[in-house]
Amino acid sequence: MATRRANPYRVKLHRSYSVPELSACLKVHANTVREWQRAGLKPIDKANPMLFQGAAVRAFLSKRNADRKRPCGSGLIYCFRCRVPCAPALGMVDYVPLTTASGNLRALCETCGGMMHRRARRADLHRIMPAIDIRILEVTPRLTRIIHRER
Repeated sequence: MATRRANPYRVKLHRSYSVPELSACLKVHANTVREWQRAGLKPIDKANPMLFQGAAVRAFLSKRNADRKRPCGSGLIYCFRCRVPCAPALGMVDYVPLTTASGNLRALCETCGGMMHRRARRADLHRIMPAIDIRILEVTPRLTRIIHRER
């Protein structure tokens, strides 16, 4: 299954693409390419078959991907349910360390009550979440396999 965002770097800059070639190159359906055309992707000319310049396709997809990003400010975590950056409920965040230097922030969404997650460096916790209570959880020991078997 294809990813939601087409990778603009799969398109060669100095090449012209027809709709079937572009859909094969980006691993999307031909109707997706036609939808991009309705959304503002300009063909070289109006003649059939429709041809698209690689540089124009790459610029269109890069701009489209950049416009879909929702950067989180300080004190916010992206909520997948609300689809916007939200503040943690009750001003509380749990930090689950994965390594000695980094880990995951977990919190409840203030709006919908869903779980929110964000990667963070331990050194940057107070810069990322100012004026928010951060509780650092203990790492539970992982199960280890017994490598040496006695016979």
